[in-house]
Formats: sequence, structure tokens, C-alpha cells
Amino acid sequence: MYALASNYPNPFNPSTEIRFTLPEASAVSLVVYDVMGREVERLLDKTLGAGYHEARWDATGLPSGVYLYRIEAGSFAQTRRMTLLK
Repeated sequence: MYALASNYPNPFNPSTEIRFTLPEASAVSLVVYDVMGREVERLLDKTLGAGYHEARWDATGLPSGVYLYRIEAGSFAQTRRMTLLK
């Protein structure tokens, strides 16, 4: 089963871990957006094998606020919120 966990820690400063699970090898896109929907950083854009995966996001240099992260893998897509506090 595809799963996108909440980032940890949340709120965070300046970095956080984003964890997800893939039931099969899939092309994965993991992107961070600001609340206006603008892409801030593309963390992953490659094929990964089945299993548990982590991606670290370092927000050094970015302002405090709410950011969104979205995963797309196979037919699965999900978006979650995270908060950067400085």
C-alpha cells in the first residue's frame, strides 16, 4: 500500500524528514510548495524500489510559514502540510 507519513519533526527548524512507503517499484515525484502553490524544491524525481523511503528537506534560508509537500507515485498522489518555525 502506498503511504505518505507526516513529516518529522513538525513544526521544524531548519530541516525535516519526509517518509513514505511504496508497495512496488514506481517513478516518484516529491515536491515542496509554498502556500501560493509555487514550487520551492523538488526533492525526488526518480524511480525507487518497493519499501520504506525517507527524504530530508533543509529549509535554511526560507521564511517561516506553512509549506506543502506532494508525492506522486504510480496512481497514488497525496499532499500534506508542514510548518517551518524560525
